[in-house]
Amino acid sequence: MKSSRLLSVLTGIVLMCATALSSAAPAAAPVAATDYFRVTLLGTGTPVPSPARAGYSTLVEAGGQKLVFDFGRNVSVRLWQLRIPLGSVDAHFLTHFHSDHLVGLPDLWLTGWLRPPYGRRDRPMALYGPAGTRALAEGLRQAFAADIAIRHKDEGSALTGITIDAHDVAPGVVYEKNGVRVTAFENDHGDHIRPSYGYRIEYRGRAVVLSGDTRFSPAVVAQARNADVLVHCVTLIPDALLASNPAYRAIYDHLSSPEDAARVFQAAAPKLAVFSHIGLNGDATVGQIVERVRKTYAGELLVGEDLTRVDISLEGRAGTPGGIAVWQEKQ
Repeated sequence: MKSSRLLSVLTGIVLMCATALSSAAPAAAPVAATDYFRVTLLGTGTPVPSPARAGYSTLVEAGGQKLVFDFGRNVSVRLWQLRIPLGSVDAHFLTHFHSDHLVGLPDLWLTGWLRPPYGRRDRPMALYGPAGTRALAEGLRQAFAADIAIRHKDEGSALTGITIDAHDVAPGVVYEKNGVRVTAFENDHGDHIRPSYGYRIEYRGRAVVLSGDTRFSPAVVAQARNADVLVHCVTLIPDALLASNPAYRAIYDHLSSPEDAARVFQAAAPKLAVFSHIGLNGDATVGQIVERVRKTYAGELLVGEDLTRVDISLEGRAGTPGGIAVWQEKQ
């Protein structure tokens, strides 16, 4: 793994963004490798092909398991930057069928099947998502049937590792293993984008919530109330751009503005609110997002970067404040 830098330990300080955190925060050791609850932002971007922000994807590690949520562009690259073999991921979860959330899935699936060190999958790839996920998996199998047949014959790759064990799941508990529970819930990504899910991940009395792509959603508030970490999408479109190009209005109609996200944070009161899937349109900046959020929300806030890592302490009584450390891995 490349070197990492401790950005902060949450003890009441305000986290503005990954490049402007308090330097006065106390130092802390990394979470013990034997048992931890960790969130890593693999990709914090949107459909924009940015070298700085890969497509949206989030890695959650808990109970000795690796779970990946959504598969934007470059998800495989980010995982391998962490020296995580692609085939070692235990379960994969899809929020909805927008291309920027799944274009990295074929790469993760196929490359994870290849030989070590970066592949290593020797079991079916477990995939969970809304209705249509099984059909997606079958389409991938057909699209890459020639490659699969060639590698099986030429390289002797076992077909077990290229099988997709796909599940169409309804809202509710969709995964439970070794104390880790994943609950899918419907968010509100607009009238034409259904089904669309967010996910709540629980382990040893702690909770992480991923909003998925959504406009203001009471369901996100309900799932994230008093969670340790809430990862939420945000989009900023300057007023002048909206006025000159009304087509941008459709983006705001199914995603969260800074004000929408602030309403969620204020109502849910997570210990740490984190922005990912960050849409900066026109000349919009991260600083402007933070400024607009701060008009109504004063809690702990982090604007994520690719490979930002959040470690959640498993010590002490569940529901107690603090116990969250933020790190930045080198890209």
